[in-house]
Amino acid sequence: MKVAMLGHKVIPSRRGGIENVLTTMCPILNELGVEVTCYNRSSDKVENEYIGTVKDKKYRGVRIKSAPTLDVKGIAAMMASFTGAIRAAFGRYDVVHFHAEGPCAAMWIPKLFGKKCVATVHGLDWQREKWGKGFASKYIKFGEKCLVKYADEVIVLSGSAQEYFKDTYNRETVLIPNGIARPTNREANIITEKFGLLKDEYICIISRLTAEKGIHYLIDAYNGLKTDKKLVIAGDTSDTDDYVALLREKAQENPNIIFTGFVSGDTLDELYSNAYMICLPSDLEGMSLSLLESLAYGNAVLCSDIPENTWVAEEWARYFKRGDVEDLRQNLQELCDNESAVLKLRNGVADFILEKYNWRDVAQTTKSLYESIK
Repeated sequence: MKVAMLGHKVIPSRRGGIENVLTTMCPILNELGVEVTCYNRSSDKVENEYIGTVKDKKYRGVRIKSAPTLDVKGIAAMMASFTGAIRAAFGRYDVVHFHAEGPCAAMWIPKLFGKKCVATVHGLDWQREKWGKGFASKYIKFGEKCLVKYADEVIVLSGSAQEYFKDTYNRETVLIPNGIARPTNREANIITEKFGLLKDEYICIISRLTAEKGIHYLIDAYNGLKTDKKLVIAGDTSDTDDYVALLREKAQENPNIIFTGFVSGDTLDELYSNAYMICLPSDLEGMSLSLLESLAYGNAVLCSDIPENTWVAEEWARYFKRGDVEDLRQNLQELCDNESAVLKLRNGVADFILEKYNWRDVAQTTKSLYESIK
């Protein structure tokens, strides 16, 4: 079976949730006998962590091809979706698998050529604040309607997304959550040298710096804390320069708030491995890979009480009311003051999440879905 993957920036990569998913899952699909080709945007390059891992246009057996586009904000993703869809339509693929709602606006092209199409909805992207209420949001909503109309199968990552498509479109979907692999815990070396961070001396969020991730709530809450623990914000802009500027303005009077920028590889491992706790104050998620990773590293996690978080972590995390800065501050203060509560949250959480969400199971279920399409 041959499958084309569309809708991501570049593979291999940790630049975003979709990229992380495909970088992990596609090689496993390949091991299971699925010949996978990923259409990377021509405007994006792999980060340093992965330089040298792509040889002869293959990454761990996964074929890499180019979706030509222009490196222009607002155009790159849209153009790559259409050029990738055209290339996939003319390719010898059994299934064309679109990731995210916006790229699905081009799904009609491979369908026109008789291809079977699958869409994975990683989140209701038109709701994300960075797209506003203008053309971008309307285009993504159009992509959502296209996937409802044209996709042979629709994959969602959470029960709430499954309910949304049933209630809104009377469209049946298949729930296949993301997986997580056992990570490598590392002692603090790089992060001590680069950022002056030591084990258990910082609260951390690892995320794209976008408004729906709620990082502004976290900074406001942290500024009201009585603690000597630092706040580490690890991540980079995602076409959200104005929002990042707002975050830096909120943090400018507090020297204990550290922005690391984008991190990956050993640096990322160290940040996860040595945090006192991880805080994820999102307003909106599909299925948070940062939440999965935080738990897999054995961290104590405080996150917003949105269904996408509570469904994943169950009783293994602590929750605050979504968007409630004071409730977030109180929970942060209690956990900073009570190390035994943090140790209790850590105890057994890695084994729980690794057993519940396994990438090989995800890949096998996805392969079975491909094979079931008539």
